[in-house]
Amino acid sequence: KLAISDGYKNAYSAIIDGQVTTLLTGIVLYMFGSGPIKGFATTLIVGILTSLFSAIFLTRLIFEWQLRKGGTILFASTKTENWLRNTKIKFLEKRKMFYVISGAFIILSIGSFFVRGLNYGIDFEGGRTYVVRFDQDVKVAEVQNALAVVFESSPEVKTFGESNQVRITTDYKIDDKSENVDNEVEALLIKGLQDGGFLDESVTLEQFTDDYQLSSQKVGPTISDDIRKDSAIAITFSLIIIFLYILIRFRNWQYGLGAVAALAHDSLIVLGIFSLFYGALPFSLEIDQAFIAAILTVVGYSINDTVVVFDRIREYLGLHPKRDRDVNVNEALNSTLRRT
Repeated sequence: KLAISDGYKNAYSAIIDGQVTTLLTGIVLYMFGSGPIKGFATTLIVGILTSLFSAIFLTRLIFEWQLRKGGTILFASTKTENWLRNTKIKFLEKRKMFYVISGAFIILSIGSFFVRGLNYGIDFEGGRTYVVRFDQDVKVAEVQNALAVVFESSPEVKTFGESNQVRITTDYKIDDKSENVDNEVEALLIKGLQDGGFLDESVTLEQFTDDYQLSSQKVGPTISDDIRKDSAIAITFSLIIIFLYILIRFRNWQYGLGAVAALAHDSLIVLGIFSLFYGALPFSLEIDQAFIAAILTVVGYSINDTVVVFDRIREYLGLHPKRDRDVNVNEALNSTLRRT
């Protein structure tokens, strides 16, 4: 009973700090985001509040109920009981090796940004997207070649679910604000597909919309610029708020800087993978609003884990103030491995 009481008392700071930093990110996203980002932020905030309630209140109720029953409370099976327990990895001695590995990944990622860039989706570039279902399976390269003739440049064509469904994205006449331009682009789309043998010559615009076109979307350059600006503001504010919160909680600017550096490290490597491998992998690595929500999920998990580790380091430094700092930090890191 005393162990559970002390355990919760010591765990509160880690639970609250880890969740509050993510919650602050969610609030910033809600304030500055739009569309799917705002929806993601709402889900994140509700999820964090319910997680806090269950982590602090419900789990304790269950443990205390088991204690009253006289049951044995186990946190591992026989197979995992000693897994990553009492490890003696000397993390600080190996840090230079990991600086080199991380540095190489980050240089590779930044280099790829300059050489290849990122595969920006319609949300950021502006354009029209059509999801089309054909009567037979098609090859995206053939569809792309057929449409390149009518659109004067190659649109982006990707398989969308089944092999007979594709998503076609083009920026053809996206700056044209004339009244009939949407119908004109759609008519060219149909002509290109007919010339390529993917649609029957008799298919009309109305028939195409009803029978073949599953969805369409248009994003103007002005809207895409606003989304890009909102996303940049949201991420920047999130990082500043996280730094300030950790600075206040840990009363040490190095912790705040370390947390932001960890976030930048994790985010840069994920972005680098998207830059390096788009077009080479058989699935979309497009940068769109959904990706922004996803990278912010990475940020959420990264900061949560970082705060838990920092909290354990702070605890060990407080418990053993006279012991060598490197020993304290290594033991703290080893003790969080099972949780991580």
